[in-house]
Amino acid sequence: MFKPPAPHISEITQKLRKEYKDFSHYNKKNPLDELVFILCSVKRSEKVYLNAYRTFKRAFPKYKMLADTPVRKVSQVIAWGGLQNQKAMAVKAIIKTLIKKFGKPTLAPLKKMSDEECEQFLSSLPEVGKKVARCVMLYSLERQVFPVDSHCWRIANRLGWNKETCSSKKCSVKDMDFLQELIPPPIRFSLHVNMVSHGRKICTARSPKCNACTITRYCSKIGL
Repeated sequence: MFKPPAPHISEITQKLRKEYKDFSHYNKKNPLDELVFILCSVKRSEKVYLNAYRTFKRAFPKYKMLADTPVRKVSQVIAWGGLQNQKAMAVKAIIKTLIKKFGKPTLAPLKKMSDEECEQFLSSLPEVGKKVARCVMLYSLERQVFPVDSHCWRIANRLGWNKETCSSKKCSVKDMDFLQELIPPPIRFSLHVNMVSHGRKICTARSPKCNACTITRYCSKIGL
């Protein structure tokens, strides 16, 4: 069912774009690189996950090298900021799955899939949920989707966009789909990347800088 756009979404998108210039946060054009990059970023600060990804790529310039590399070795390479064992097992399992499915470690075949098929396949991979799948689709496959990370979720809550679905502080799959439907496809990339920038700089989880916020006039300040 059609949903009207979120309140003041055009004005908010324009102001955030002017402030942050659609900065893409070092995301990758190659979809498999992007998937590994996003997995490295989970529950880590920007400095930490950028270092983790660079270290990983230096150690494994070719993904096929991972197939026969012990999990312990992969874990040591990405041992920046925790969860390295879980991430190492996930990356190895993903590479093995891709080799079995496509004959080599690649996500290039997704370019020919529909959005629904693409999201379904990515979400079937180890440690890949809807948010990670949509990040890969948005940044590397140029699909008009809207990943909801912690920054987008927090800002949308404070703006009052989530009140019809939000039952807790945690973003559910239903919430992700609801938010995506509120945002017109042509502005999803811009709004996502600029919300991430805004959440890191101004609309932080603790002590947000409301006096310096470029969209404060549109904010319901829910939860503050």
